[in-house]
Amino acid sequence: MPYQPNDLLSRHFEESGHDLISKVEEQLSLVSPNSPNIPIYRDMILTVLRMAQDDHNRWNAKITLQALRELEQAFRVLEQFKGRRKVTVFGSARTPIEHPLYGLARELGAALARSDMMVITGAGGGIMAAAHEGAGLDHSLGFNITLPFEQHANPTVQGTTNLLPFHFFFTRKLFFVKEADALVLCPGGFGTLDEALEVLTLIQTGKSPLVPVVLLDAPGGTFWQGALAFIQQQLVENRYILPTDMNLVNLVYTAEEAVEHINQFYSNFHSSRWLKHQFVIRMNHKLSDRALEHMQEAFADLCLSDHFHQHAYSGEEHDEAQFSHLARLAFTFNARDHGRLRALVDYINLPDNWAQSQPQAQQRTRTPSKVT
Repeated sequence: MPYQPNDLLSRHFEESGHDLISKVEEQLSLVSPNSPNIPIYRDMILTVLRMAQDDHNRWNAKITLQALRELEQAFRVLEQFKGRRKVTVFGSARTPIEHPLYGLARELGAALARSDMMVITGAGGGIMAAAHEGAGLDHSLGFNITLPFEQHANPTVQGTTNLLPFHFFFTRKLFFVKEADALVLCPGGFGTLDEALEVLTLIQTGKSPLVPVVLLDAPGGTFWQGALAFIQQQLVENRYILPTDMNLVNLVYTAEEAVEHINQFYSNFHSSRWLKHQFVIRMNHKLSDRALEHMQEAFADLCLSDHFHQHAYSGEEHDEAQFSHLARLAFTFNARDHGRLRALVDYINLPDNWAQSQPQAQQRTRTPSKVT
């Protein structure tokens, strides 16, 4: 959705007799004269000024400062990796090197690198170290957290520009999800389970874009199998979640299956966004008339009104003209059933539903960028 200026914030300073708004905008115009983001930066500065005016608590001010510094540093560092698809890998930091899961995570990192995807981890040991080891430095990013223990980065990213240190868990967790075009979760402890449930909650509620969430276990392993059984018996059967929410995760037992699942997700689906009141899916290939006609009935429950529309770039997405070559599928999404939305994505990813099917070897050629 387009940014809406905070009129209440502006009125606050106007009514206080402060001529700050024009002064702030004047300074910003000198720094970024052509930036469309000036209204956003203005509101950010005015928000900080209002905090200073209230001056309630030193701890609140320190938290705000630290969070802003971490956000700015992360944005700046990650800019150099913009345009590359990234996969966040979670798992226990305590997995020993001789454990089958360590070897599996190493295979996963190598397979993701072969598909030209970067591997994001918490930069620690165990599963994180194994995934980075397999991927190599050029395909690794580490988001480390400062802790009294287990805080040292693994050898792959230690001392490199591919390592970002974080003081707060919440800013670190933001980037784990924000930068991820997919997530792979290996068995782990409280932290891994926390990330799994948080990611699923964000996707289920539409607060995070729909991306592949892969549960990876060693052959014969029961970690995720048991977790999914609990979710089915306690959450689905008690109607705490929709049965279709189970579509948001996929359980696999090999690195190749995990990577293939991610590649398949992006074989036609490119990215999505809200445009006014329409939900827009960008696609690498236009859908056939037959597939679109079948979709009108098969997925009618996703539309609040009207039906699915397929069209080319129209210029309305003025801030994202770099995706003008992609086909669009637009509809009035109910914004509730993201499990069914995942089923729709699987449908548009079937080559038989494309207007012009291409050989499997060419399906992975895409613009490697996630935009929400």
